[in-house]
Amino acid sequence: SDLKTKFEDAVNLVRTTKGAKQPGNDLKLKIYSLYKQTTEGDVRGKRPGMLNIVGRAKYDSWAKLKGLSSDEAMQKYVDNVISKEACEECGVFNQ
Repeated sequence: SDLKTKFEDAVNLVRTTKGAKQPGNDLKLKIYSLYKQTTEGDVRGKRPGMLNIVGRAKYDSWAKLKGLSSDEAMQKYVDNVISKEACEECGVFNQ
């Protein structure tokens, strides 16, 4: 589908583009969790322990999307990657 093509293009852009600045943690978590929701569905497994700060943040971000369909998550992923916020924040998605 057209959405799946846009999603694959956005994933490729995120993986291959090197910008002058890295996106902020909030944007990274948003993009990560939308990717996981699109590709794997609702979060599974146990929440990481308190000492695993990064793993816990990723888990919590993904868990907030519980119930969101794959297509909805895919559209939000595409929207976030090409968003004005992403373009301004790290300068990588608008090349």
